[in-house]
Amino acid sequence: MVVEEVHVADDMTLQEAADALGVHYMTAYRYVRLGLLAAQKSGATWRVTPHDLAVFREAAAAPTRTRGARQAPWAERFEARLVAGDGRGSWGVVEAALTAGMEPADVYLEVVSPALRQVGERWAEGEIDVATEHRASGIAMRVLGRLGPRFARRGRTRGGVVVGTPAGEQHSLPVAMLGDLLRSGGWEVSDLGCDVPPDDFARVALQMERLVAVGVSVTNPACLDAAAHTVSVLRASLGPVPILVGGLAVASAAEANALGADAWASDGRSACALLDSLARNRSPGELGDGEGLAG
Repeated sequence: MVVEEVHVADDMTLQEAADALGVHYMTAYRYVRLGLLAAQKSGATWRVTPHDLAVFREAAAAPTRTRGARQAPWAERFEARLVAGDGRGSWGVVEAALTAGMEPADVYLEVVSPALRQVGERWAEGEIDVATEHRASGIAMRVLGRLGPRFARRGRTRGGVVVGTPAGEQHSLPVAMLGDLLRSGGWEVSDLGCDVPPDDFARVALQMERLVAVGVSVTNPACLDAAAHTVSVLRASLGPVPILVGGLAVASAAEANALGADAWASDGRSACALLDSLARNRSPGELGDGEGLAG
């Protein structure tokens, strides 16, 4: 019996990949930095698998109409650069998405948020270690720092909103993104970040001028009891001021109501829509399901 040998091509250097594509090395390097060509760094050398090269070629050969701002896999590209610890490449993906026509709010909701959720899931499943997850979060925070000024809106603000997480909750990125989205809607936002003691949360809210609402974001299900306590303290301190709850750990209006909140939203756009409703002098009881706050 003759056994046929199957030869699998080895990974190639970025120079070899550039040669295979018929482009200059720096062009191939730019593809990597923009997240267009998947590559892994080994020491000082970028390595490209034959599979990833084939995927790149297939995408490049696709009709232009299928490669617009919405169709391109920006979230997957951004996630790959985060996991690789590639800060410049992560920003390169964001720049490419913006150049393709995405608005900053869409970058938050359709690129950064999905990528961070996937990184978190990979950590929970043991696919990546905690150091890699923390490094990815640090890179994402720097990306938000560069995008944040694009959400600024001139003129008088429509009122104040205080957002933060309950004690024990360590996820500040959803709150930071929500804060920018609300600022783009003309709101004055006080972002308290993560792990906020309830009494301090209430104190800052009481000091906020023209306070319209308070938002509590919960990503970790283990912090739901702490969220309920925070809502209770806020309620006792703020009286009729609407308290909004959302985040990955709160999946419905019913769950938000169970925590004592007035309303809930599935994402940042819903949160902005909710505050628009509040600005039109609608009471929390008049707000429909699906509205509220989500990180």
